[in-house]
Amino acid sequence: MTDRVIRVVAALVTDPTGRQLLVRKRGTDRFMQAGGKPEAGESPRRALVRELAEELGLAVAETALTPIGAFVTAAANEPDHRLEADVYRLSVSAGVADALEPHAEIAELRWCTPAEAALLGDRLAPLAHLLLTA
Repeated sequence: MTDRVIRVVAALVTDPTGRQLLVRKRGTDRFMQAGGKPEAGESPRRALVRELAEELGLAVAETALTPIGAFVTAAANEPDHRLEADVYRLSVSAGVADALEPHAEIAELRWCTPAEAALLGDRLAPLAHLLLTA
């Protein structure tokens, strides 16, 4: 790993059947959790609420986000960078899950079981791979 660090917040979003939401940003073929970089002065939870609204049109309260932990992996799309991510779990109803659509820089979203996500192989971002069994 390197000293070049990208700090992000990410959401492990699950539906009632246990599927996980993965997103693919424009310009990449790698799938990852929804989320992004906090803005100056923004708390991790506040940043994630903003990112979920921007990327998925999903409005959630900060209190709906349950911390899972801090993770360090290789960055998915930036060679020679390390990713430091604060990850939160968010459970959504079937109706909410079915209504989600890609917005902003998100090109595609997929609901996957952990086994289906694992089949993505190297198209699965390092953090997403780490969170398969979280």
